[in-house]
Amino acid sequence: MSVVLNIDNISKKIGQRQIIKNLSLETNAGEVFGFLGPNGAGKTTTIRMIGGLSSITSGEISVCGKCVQTNFEEALLNVGAIIEEPQLYRYMSGYDNLKYFASLYKGITKADIDNMVERFGMSQRINTKVKTYSLGMRQRLGLIQALLHKPKLLILDEPTNGLDPSGIHELRVFLRKLAAEEGVSVFVSSHILSEMQQMCDRVGIINQGTLISVNDISEINAMSASTSKTQIQVDDTIKAAQILKEKMDVNVEINGSHVDILIDRIEVPRAVNALVAGEIAIYAIDNNASSSLENMYIKLTEGTEIE
Repeated sequence: MSVVLNIDNISKKIGQRQIIKNLSLETNAGEVFGFLGPNGAGKTTTIRMIGGLSSITSGEISVCGKCVQTNFEEALLNVGAIIEEPQLYRYMSGYDNLKYFASLYKGITKADIDNMVERFGMSQRINTKVKTYSLGMRQRLGLIQALLHKPKLLILDEPTNGLDPSGIHELRVFLRKLAAEEGVSVFVSSHILSEMQQMCDRVGIINQGTLISVNDISEINAMSASTSKTQIQVDDTIKAAQILKEKMDVNVEINGSHVDILIDRIEVPRAVNALVAGEIAIYAIDNNASSSLENMYIKLTEGTEIE
């Protein structure tokens, strides 16, 4: 597979604060790459540097072999992006927004615009003003705008914001098809871990400015055979949490009438025995309470505080 995005040892410093620390990764043509991390971890800062919206303290970013720092215009010709939220003129219609954007590039035809509008189900509202659009509709229009010039790299920062479940499903199917059939490299950040697990080929997790893990989704799925979040419904959650912390040496979350712990499946009987010995009544056990991606994410980012 050919490399589309190459991030080589980049750092970002503001004053004395290190925002991004020696981050390196690559994304390939035809893959969907998920970029995950807690709030304040550095996701949006990294995305803004890729798109040339924020300066890089050290290191290099290139798109299709073109350096963003030294060859900005050529590099960005290969990039389509929605960073934070679509940049649209609200007093103009959706169609006029697209026509204006198309005028900034060579070779975008009216037929290209019309095809994309129909593809995203925007035909009925495309001629009304953007200020009347819902957030979900603005997200759809932003996606059309980002793809009009047929970029090799599509960057999406929280693209499912404002979309209903049907819209999220349609977006996932569309992005998978875009990558597989047109060879686009999709770089997507989202907090919906279950959706990312279905959408992505690989995911990278960033925490406190440092890339701490890059994994194939197939590898992450295999992890679920051994480790999962175990949810236990009990009669006394506070006492149960204390017992599990003492006997199992694990972090415990209280969720209504349940206690949640992240342990290997072979450890579940031990947890149950500890609770029974502590005279805790157990009403139900679910050791498949979260996706394997969520399990790994929690393990790697547990205890993170936003600085």
